[in-house]
Amino acid sequence: MCIMDNLREQIKGLINDLYGVDETVDFASVPSEIEGDYSTNVAMRLARQVGKNPRQIAQEIIDGLGDCGFGLTIAGPGFINVSVSGKALKKQLDDVWSENYGDNDSGKGKVAISEYPSTNIAKPYSVGHLRPGTQGWAAKKVLEANGWKVITDNHLGDVGTPFGIWATGFKRAGIPEDKVTIYDLGDIYIQMKADLKAEEKAGGHELADQCQEWLLKLEAKDSEAVKLSEHFKEISMAHTHEIMGRLGISTELEMGESCFVERGKQAVAEYLEKGLFEKNDDGSVICRLDEYGIDVPMLMLKSNGAALYATTDLGCMLYRAENLHPDKIVYAVGAEQKFYFEQLFAMAKKVGIEINNYHLWFGTIDQISPEGKREKMSSRKGVVLMEELLNDAEKRVRENFGAELSDEDIAKVAVGAIKYSDFIADRKTGILYDPDKIFALTGQSGPFCQYADVRLRRILEKNADFERVNAADYDWEAEKNILQILLKFPEVVAQACENFEMHKIAGFAFELAQELNRYYEKTPISTAEPIEKSARLEMIVRADQVLARALDLLGIEIPSKM
Repeated sequence: MCIMDNLREQIKGLINDLYGVDETVDFASVPSEIEGDYSTNVAMRLARQVGKNPRQIAQEIIDGLGDCGFGLTIAGPGFINVSVSGKALKKQLDDVWSENYGDNDSGKGKVAISEYPSTNIAKPYSVGHLRPGTQGWAAKKVLEANGWKVITDNHLGDVGTPFGIWATGFKRAGIPEDKVTIYDLGDIYIQMKADLKAEEKAGGHELADQCQEWLLKLEAKDSEAVKLSEHFKEISMAHTHEIMGRLGISTELEMGESCFVERGKQAVAEYLEKGLFEKNDDGSVICRLDEYGIDVPMLMLKSNGAALYATTDLGCMLYRAENLHPDKIVYAVGAEQKFYFEQLFAMAKKVGIEINNYHLWFGTIDQISPEGKREKMSSRKGVVLMEELLNDAEKRVRENFGAELSDEDIAKVAVGAIKYSDFIADRKTGILYDPDKIFALTGQSGPFCQYADVRLRRILEKNADFERVNAADYDWEAEKNILQILLKFPEVVAQACENFEMHKIAGFAFELAQELNRYYEKTPISTAEPIEKSARLEMIVRADQVLARALDLLGIEIPSKM
């Protein structure tokens, strides 16, 4: 709020002169029903320090400021409310406006890696990878808006115990290699997990041993194991690319765990020799993390010499440090992996990998059960495959908004609704897949925000031939609320980059869309006089740019019509 910076400094100086105190002065926007545009509670915070009534302090500050160019009043127990003219707000926006309004260069010269959605080969793209994809993509967009160069990587789960499970199950199932689908592989995995659990309960280990044998074969580059792995990967990636395409996300790199097995094992041996890791009696290798306040050692290598996630993640970190030189790595992975990443980052520090690692974690996706209870989405009780969720979303959009929408627009609204529901609340909370709210044109939803921008573009299209006139004498009072919201956008973008709080961008988009709807209802645009019409169309152009950009940072596109 550049327009408030001067007043902020005046008040700070006056407080020092009056009371000999250095005090922070912050302003907040006030609701439309309250007199004024901004408010500060500085008088109430000073009351105890200077031993005076807050309202008395507020009056002394107002008297000391004199004719400062703002309307100043006292409200409630001692708030100082500030009124700003529409013209002053418009001038401030003019002073900072640009084609890339909202962006900044705070991260210029820095490199970040955003890792998402980290899918697994031989598994259909599930709802469990929705949030990693949407959150990771938004992290990329927000980092870029703050000047960072961002490298994106889908860190594929293409080695480890799961491969052994699929290979064993595939051989048992007897499905011809040229006929197997991603859904066959998914079914094989589910059946194998059930069989392994039953075998363990019965005290057996034949199946489990076969799984380990296949895993070791792959690590030893056995030709049959490598062929199976590549075949599974080919099927999986075709499916993954299709779903990611529908979600509007992509990555530059797809470097799976298999790329880092050898490097990880070499590093384990190196750090073992240096005394940073320890070997257990059974031959497994651990990294103790007591100095970082973590009592549980990190297992770095199995007793049979097989690699673990920690092995390949270590190899991956070293590869990235040596070849990509990132200043920051953002891992978009759910909250259930919090402890693992605490261990991983501590281990990286211990071995001297100097990278700012950030775990962008989030809650689960829940649904309402037939009994009316909130529960985590599962294949037994609801939609679990991303393809099913997208198909269901498009069906609902077609039913809600009519068949006149193109397939492309239906897809944009469907994906926008799903994505926006991910960003409504703080990512650390679980989200509820509630179709009645997610696809509504009222309330805080993706379609509500998209529709607000569609209306903006419809107005501009309708008035495309209007020859605008000089609106220098326009007072901009009808647009004050919109101007105040637009002026907050750069700060919202900067704050979102600090801790990837995408809900602040989603909240901003909703606030702007809501205010625009109020504006349409009470302010004529197309029928206004030339000066008013010119000014209001200028405002519409800017609001369209900002609202579309805010949604774009969340990976949400604007349909051509709704």
